[in-house]
Amino acid sequence: MPELTPDRQGRLAAGTHEVHWEYFGTGDREPIALLNGLAMHCKAWYGFVPRLLAQHDVLLYDYLGQGESSSPDEPVLIPQLARHLVDVLDLLGVAKVHAMGVSYGGFVALELARLHQDRLHTLTLSGTLLSHEELFEMYEALSLTFYRSGPLAFEIYTRYMYEKIFGEAFVRRARADLETMRRKFHDRYRDRTHALIRLTEAQDPFFAALEGNLPCYRAIETPTLLMPGAEDRAIPPWVQRKIVDILPRTRWEPIPESGHVVYLERPDVFFPTLLAFTKAKSIDF
Repeated sequence: MPELTPDRQGRLAAGTHEVHWEYFGTGDREPIALLNGLAMHCKAWYGFVPRLLAQHDVLLYDYLGQGESSSPDEPVLIPQLARHLVDVLDLLGVAKVHAMGVSYGGFVALELARLHQDRLHTLTLSGTLLSHEELFEMYEALSLTFYRSGPLAFEIYTRYMYEKIFGEAFVRRARADLETMRRKFHDRYRDRTHALIRLTEAQDPFFAALEGNLPCYRAIETPTLLMPGAEDRAIPPWVQRKIVDILPRTRWEPIPESGHVVYLERPDVFFPTLLAFTKAKSIDF
């Protein structure tokens, strides 16, 4: 397979910082924006971009603290991360986009829909939540403890995390590759765990504002597809399903034999379902 290279890329000025973005396509098709999970970066999507290019242009960007974007050790807000996508759309002259957010990217996608739903064709979510959950808060606190406790603790965390986020079937298939994946994650963040801390801390004001923002979430009319992993232990399906009772036009489509990272564990189901939805622009597809 030839090496994937973006047709356009750049760095968006965000105050004193810069946000790296990449665009695949010529601008003659509706773009889909793939919104990163917490520890992802643009290149993490490269193996999946070709699955989308027959139907869509593809837009990627790194949040502050990720990939090639600036990595300041200062507070970050999730609405700010969503605003950066809108600013990239303005820069490209794109009026509307299909947004797909996985895990942490679901928080960014939800804020994009709450604040800028006029810029969306569709919204797709996977592995995210929109409710207060004690176990999720415990997991967040534990993650922050690992991030703040030095190199050995971070090494242990990367092993703990990879045990938690995948489903059994994927681990059986990919067991030989898991150490390489874990090591890449470890090496990418071992010298800038502050970035993981700042992005994780941004979840606190997001959830603190949840009750006040619920009327705005309930007013989102964008067609929404929610694809949880049926075996997700990080954010279980019954937690994710609560979103269906908040966003009025949501289709619930659980994916069997997958954990938290559905797009990676079951790309054979995830991407055809996504493409059918974005083509229809309706939850009836």
